[in-house]
Amino acid sequence: MGKAEEKVERMKKALSHREGDRAPAGEFFWTGFMKKCKQKWGEDFDPYRHFDLDYIVVNPNMDPQIQSFVILEENERDIVVQTGFGATIRRTLDFPMPRYESFSVNTPEAMADFVFNEAADPRRFFAGGDDQINCVGDALLRDIDAWDKRLNPYVEDFAVFGSVCEPFEYLWRVIGSENALLWMASDTDKLAAFVDRIGAFMLELAKAQIDAGKGRLSGMYIWGDVAYRKGMLFNPQRWREIFKPHVKALIDLFHQQELMVIYHGCGNAIAIFDDLVAIGLDGYNPVEAKADLDVVELKKKYDKKLAFVGNIDIRALESNDPRKIEQEVLYKLQAAKGGGFVFQSDHSVSSEVEPESYEHAIRLLRQYGNYPLSLRA
Repeated sequence: MGKAEEKVERMKKALSHREGDRAPAGEFFWTGFMKKCKQKWGEDFDPYRHFDLDYIVVNPNMDPQIQSFVILEENERDIVVQTGFGATIRRTLDFPMPRYESFSVNTPEAMADFVFNEAADPRRFFAGGDDQINCVGDALLRDIDAWDKRLNPYVEDFAVFGSVCEPFEYLWRVIGSENALLWMASDTDKLAAFVDRIGAFMLELAKAQIDAGKGRLSGMYIWGDVAYRKGMLFNPQRWREIFKPHVKALIDLFHQQELMVIYHGCGNAIAIFDDLVAIGLDGYNPVEAKADLDVVELKKKYDKKLAFVGNIDIRALESNDPRKIEQEVLYKLQAAKGGGFVFQSDHSVSSEVEPESYEHAIRLLRQYGNYPLSLRA
């Protein structure tokens, strides 16, 4: 069995609530952390290879319109771009994340006229360039390599996941979060019709992505931030009525293709966990400790029903205190008993985490995360 096959098997066992050889691990990394690692280990540093993680997510170009960013303003401190979503986004040098200043759709009626390029356009997978989801984050990237080129180097050594958005994650990027929440109440039918268009677009993009993967994908991520720290951003019943059917359609497609499925939702979305179980989701990420989620407690209710991917409290890693990190890792590893847990932070490894601190966490995982687990008190 090759290296990739071992990791795919490890992930499959964890997500189907079985014990493999060890608890698998995945991660996302902020640019500041990456810069520190490159200073320490060299410019060729790759966190997935260096820490021997088990899976990686590679996103295609999901922008509605495939185009280069339009630079609206640029100086030493700020750069303002307009993306293929039609969003105007300001990236400020010392701020950790970008600021969305305006959106292309500003009235409920305008949603019906919004134009998508073809979901299966080959440029989404085989051409480099700019796109909002890959390029606008804690840094602004330009002219990145094509999805196919970014994916291919990892196929022999990792479980590789593609990705799509659930409709709410896509919706707010077109109309803005405030309008999404307002129109959900004031113009429900118009918004639901637009969500149906987004859902159909995402399903076609998912099919095209699987075809473009040519058997190289082991799983799919569904990006869907529908919650904040204290609960859902909107009534869970609205999610069930408007968004859930589209998430189910994606999960059904992925399972038909024998792909693992992980849903990434920030905040505390526990109100829809039972719904996600009912529509067959394999794993939920990132299970934010900052949103008062505790994977050890969740495991008691969702054992054999829903696997959890994450929940290592980034605040413990950011403390850069080896004792706090050890306490966090050993406690959360209790959720790995019987499978159903993938080791990962509760969002991303931030710029405040020192390379040695994350390395210490991984070293602890390798020491105590082997099956059968033997966790000291």
